[in-house]
Amino acid sequence: MIYSITGELVYSDPNMAAVNVDGIAFQCDISLNTFQHLGSTGSTVTLYTYMNFKQDGVDLLGFYDRFEVDAFKMLTGVSGVGPKAAISILSLLTPEKFALAVCTEDQKTISKASGIGPKTAARIILELKDKLMKET
Repeated sequence: MIYSITGELVYSDPNMAAVNVDGIAFQCDISLNTFQHLGSTGSTVTLYTYMNFKQDGVDLLGFYDRFEVDAFKMLTGVSGVGPKAAISILSLLTPEKFALAVCTEDQKTISKASGIGPKTAARIILELKDKLMKET
C-alpha cells in the first residue's frame, strides 16, 4: 500500500491531481475539498492515499489529510456506498461536517451529494452514527 505521496503538483482539477515524485507522476482521484487545499501547479504537495482495487484496474485516491482518508474508509464500509459516492460526499462536506451530519441524523445534508439519495443517506447514518458518536 502507498500511505502518502509528496512531490510537485503537475496538474489538478476538481476531480484529479497529478503529483510528480522523482520523475513518476501519480494520478489521484480527489474530492473537491482536497482540490481546494492544493497549492498551485509547481508547488510541493502531500496527498494521503487509498488504493482501490477493482476488476478493470487500480485507482489511487488522494486526500489532503488523514481525517478525510478515515471518513472515506468509513463511508466505503457502508453497504452500497462505493468510492465514487464517498468522494461525492467528501466533495460536499468536510470530514468534520460529515461527522456532524451523521451524529445529528441530518439525512437532508448528506443526500445533497451527487448520486446520494435519501435511502443511502439513511443507511449511512444508521451504520455510522454509533461509531462516530464513540469517537467524539
